[in-house]
Amino acid sequence: MSVIDELKNIRARDIPYSRVLSSMCTYPHHVAIEAHNLFLGTNLGDPGIFTGTRELEEKLISILGKILHYENAEGYICSGGTEANIQAIRAARNILKGRNVVIPESAHFSFEKIGDILGVEVRRARLDRDYRVDIDNVESLVDDETVAITGIAGTTELGQIDPIDDLSKLAVEKNIPLHVDAAFGGLILPFMNRRIPFDFELDGVASITIDPHKMGMATIPAGGIFFRDKKFIEALEIETPYLTSERQYTLTGTRPGTGVASAYAVLKHLGAEGMKKITEGCLEKTSILVEELSQIGLETVIEPIINVVCFRCRNADRIKEELYRRRWVISTIRKPEAIRLVVMPHVDDEVVSNFTSELKKVIKIV
Repeated sequence: MSVIDELKNIRARDIPYSRVLSSMCTYPHHVAIEAHNLFLGTNLGDPGIFTGTRELEEKLISILGKILHYENAEGYICSGGTEANIQAIRAARNILKGRNVVIPESAHFSFEKIGDILGVEVRRARLDRDYRVDIDNVESLVDDETVAITGIAGTTELGQIDPIDDLSKLAVEKNIPLHVDAAFGGLILPFMNRRIPFDFELDGVASITIDPHKMGMATIPAGGIFFRDKKFIEALEIETPYLTSERQYTLTGTRPGTGVASAYAVLKHLGAEGMKKITEGCLEKTSILVEELSQIGLETVIEPIINVVCFRCRNADRIKEELYRRRWVISTIRKPEAIRLVVMPHVDDEVVSNFTSELKKVIKIV
């Protein structure tokens, strides 16, 4: 057996996305794959060599900046939401020299790493009855040592959107940077009919995390961190005397250009109308799932805002385990007990039909 045949056999053991309703990633768009292959071997960690790739990154930053209501945004394409969140808080800490950050209880687990790596206290604000961060509690946790407050635009568990506009007002009042983790929602909310402010159009927003390898259908890895003010980028810089650039502000040194190329290709190929069509398709399938599962008595934890939906369900973990045994992948949440589904572009009518049929069988057994 050749090594390629061996690899094909190993890859075949992975569960295909067509059986996955738990992940916020999906099959890359076909133009993303083609663009990715053109940029294999590129390294944005040494931009003086890969000058064309660096120019492409600048174009992509401009496109994403416009989507986020600020075409002059500063930033770069990184490995994903975790790195982006680390860099946002690291920059704020380096500028304000404080010792704590205030986040919602619903924030991504990457903030656990942030506390550990950066040595800042992570203060968690409670949620309201709709699972959005409680503004009054956020304000009570802020003090003279707070370097940033954080809001989530598309929480990992429920897809809920924090009141970013109110957080923005608080950030302006307290003169503290507001970081918005829109790793998932950042390429959904701009293309929805329902308008939910979350980005740089709000004065208090200082930085935004956005992941093109999620709803942007770029190849992995392709995350992004964006800042309103260049001073945040400058706060991250270190000297790199032996490279073609004198200074570097990224977290990782080696940085593939494939994520840049694939993200750029998708956004240019689809345009705003194409992205809107993809988004609307995912929201439509989400509504179908709600309708189908309500017929067997499952209620949603919250009415879905984006393409994430959770259904209150006893024995949720047992249901997840039985589905996994049948090679269907979902996830669960604990407060409240519920099954969680993410409806990505690979979840088409056939996937919805097959999954709901299987879920109904499993619920009867469990």
